[in-house]
Amino acid sequence: MNTVFFNRNISDDERRKQLYQGQLFVYSACESTRALCRHARALAEEAFAPLDPRDAQYELSVEEYVAILAELKPRFIHHPESKLLIQSILDELGCDLSKMFFDVPRLRTSTSDGYLTSGLAYAFKPHRDTWYSPPQCQLNWWLPVYEVESDNVMAFHPHYWETPVKNSSRDFNYQDWNQKGRKVASKQVGKDTREQSKALEAMQLDPQLRVVTEPGGLLIFAAAHMHSSVPNTSGRTRLSIDFRTVHLDDLRAKQGAPNIDSACTGTTIRDYLSGTDLSQLPVDVISMYENETAPAAKQEAGTP
Repeated sequence: MNTVFFNRNISDDERRKQLYQGQLFVYSACESTRALCRHARALAEEAFAPLDPRDAQYELSVEEYVAILAELKPRFIHHPESKLLIQSILDELGCDLSKMFFDVPRLRTSTSDGYLTSGLAYAFKPHRDTWYSPPQCQLNWWLPVYEVESDNVMAFHPHYWETPVKNSSRDFNYQDWNQKGRKVASKQVGKDTREQSKALEAMQLDPQLRVVTEPGGLLIFAAAHMHSSVPNTSGRTRLSIDFRTVHLDDLRAKQGAPNIDSACTGTTIRDYLSGTDLSQLPVDVISMYENETAPAAKQEAGTP
């Protein structure tokens, strides 16, 4: 059974344990998440000026819109303030920064009514992030930059927490994606032709769970959760931020959510930065995952 916990006051060790069991944790906006939202708004509003980033899609051609995103999104990712604010969030949420590692935060845009659903504004179909080569202990952190509604957030499909799905993850290699797929995102306009892990069978998406938080309200979930982008029919573009974390002890112990259907290769292990000094994970931990073959799922993945 999947449960949503609101403002649960427990240790990070216990929280991670429950997240690996499929629970979701939601926290009200706090000082550090509000600061991250202000930072993202400032960059987005400067990029789209004089237009409101939530409504710019109605004034710009798709090509003009993509050109703005192609500059805005890398600027947000690589801005020194972005990483500092993630460290502040982790600290405020009770994480041990000496053992917590995170990847760079990403600014996401979900435009309304099918204006742009590919490339830099890709609308994710039902998937697990574990189909994209992370460790099973990866946790996803998500927060909206502006107000959101039920019809422009993401949906969780809890039926699949324990139910495997035939998928193409065995054809996905993270290193190949970095060299090929990620670099051409800005060229994917109208139709996204990049090879990404996807379900190879019809899926039952209901019942589904949608979490709507205030701006800066934080949602944490395991990378193994099946989730998708809700088709945005709200009339406004959604801007949100997400980043991912792994814990050093869990990496060493190979703890995390169960792998029931992922067979991807490669690893995201070099993406994570220390919560204290932004260094990479220890060499021995990196070697554990880079020398690993395709993960063993309980069910055969990728077979039609």
